[in-house]
Amino acid sequence: MTNQQIELEITGMTCDHCASNAQQALNDLPGVSAEVSFDKAAAAVKTDGQTPVGDLLKAVSSRGYQARVKGGDETALQIAIIGTGSGAFAAAIKAAEEGAKVTLIESKDIIGGSCVNIGCVPSKIMIRAAQLAQQQRKNPFDGLADHEPEIDRSRLLAQQVGRVEELRAAKYESILESNPSINLLKGHASFQDKKTLQIKKQDGQIQMLEFDKVLIATGASSTAPPIPGLADTPFWTSTEALFAEQIPGELLVIGSSVIAVEIAQAYHRLGAKVTILARSKLLFREDPALGDGLQQAFETEGIRVLRQTEMTQVEHSEQRFRVHTNHGLFEGDQLLVATGRRPNTQALNLDAVGVETMANGTIIVDDHMRTSVDKIFAAGDCSNLPQFVYVAAAAGTRAAINMTGGDATLDLSAMPAVIFTDPQVATVGLTEAQAHDRNIETDSRTLALENVPRALANFETEGFVKLVVEAGSGRLIGAQILSAEAGEMIQTAVLAIAGGMTVEQLAGQLFPYLTMVEGLKLCAQTFARDVSQLSCCAG
Repeated sequence: MTNQQIELEITGMTCDHCASNAQQALNDLPGVSAEVSFDKAAAAVKTDGQTPVGDLLKAVSSRGYQARVKGGDETALQIAIIGTGSGAFAAAIKAAEEGAKVTLIESKDIIGGSCVNIGCVPSKIMIRAAQLAQQQRKNPFDGLADHEPEIDRSRLLAQQVGRVEELRAAKYESILESNPSINLLKGHASFQDKKTLQIKKQDGQIQMLEFDKVLIATGASSTAPPIPGLADTPFWTSTEALFAEQIPGELLVIGSSVIAVEIAQAYHRLGAKVTILARSKLLFREDPALGDGLQQAFETEGIRVLRQTEMTQVEHSEQRFRVHTNHGLFEGDQLLVATGRRPNTQALNLDAVGVETMANGTIIVDDHMRTSVDKIFAAGDCSNLPQFVYVAAAAGTRAAINMTGGDATLDLSAMPAVIFTDPQVATVGLTEAQAHDRNIETDSRTLALENVPRALANFETEGFVKLVVEAGSGRLIGAQILSAEAGEMIQTAVLAIAGGMTVEQLAGQLFPYLTMVEGLKLCAQTFARDVSQLSCCAG
């Protein structure tokens, strides 16, 4: 390899000491000799030719500064990223660290994608407020008087919107301002050919953008089923529900999965009378015990759930919704439709470049986030990956590594999932049915929460912990939890599965006493003994 001389532009330095700090970081790399000037905001770097430019940039960023190759925009790898959500930004940051010039393309007025703006963040704020309201209304302790909470929806909403704006500014907008290698281009992107995007701006002007690699991270949007009359009504999607200024007196919910059950319970706890119309049953994709247990919890709380419901007609007049079903007529002030999401790929002109998709437009990717077309990658909800923001971010980072010459895969064998109802639903790995579909013989145990000391101390024993193991080896391959704090408990099972632990090894670990996560240890112990005959915190 021949020696290289590279000039870096460095931003973020405030004094000569900063320059010395950045210089030391560069010189710590093998085969690198560097001189950094604060006055010039630059570094003169000599390398042995074996040090990637990305390592130089990461060395500088590790000390709190930003660097890019001087005059290198023309020669750097040109990466286009369509979208500005979590997957897109994770990819942009990583690609910039590896020395690429990144252009983010966004068609909407605001950046940040669904999670921070209209999904995870606002929904969890609303769910937490509703939980605190419910705890005032009803608690399990004899000496604490219940009372009806005073709910000011307008103030709750203002606080929610404020926090969303704070997080968008901190986690998205500030990155654009501080990273000179990432640029934002507003407009609608579509493929002209396999190396060119056409960007239609809001003023109607067209800009062509050539790229070396491109990542599609356009996310997904709510869809509605083809129920006669539905499209002609002002029904809510999750977005309208999360940002509604008033609590309806009666809310009808069509849907039975994550978004439907989370928002349904939140509105019930904020004062609405809620009826869920499920085409099959709650959480029909999960272990049946989870949906059954959640329905029982909902009905105990006062939420009406109807299974196996066929909607035949939806009407709206005089500010009332009427839903005709095989169970009869249901009326309400508002109707939430939460039956699925569709990838935002229709306007990308994917046929022009031959990107393979599923029938609904979902982009098919492999474990490297590669599509069927060389140099085109995809991540997040527009792809056939699980629709979780942390999966999107992980996929975006790995896509960036691969677009810049690396080799990174995404392993989803120990992927956690949490539904933020009360009790929460948390899962990882395989259910028994999924394991049997893969011809894996299983053994399993289910521990009712009445056997978990912390649940008893909390007077909250609704739910269970279930562990699934591979028969013979005893290796843990799945966990399903219905419990308060299930989302906090599940990560222990994630690490156990990722580490290849047996249920015997899990049972032998030390767990702090009077924690909910101790339920995992107790459930693991039931494979070999009767835990009801053990003393407290028995090892």
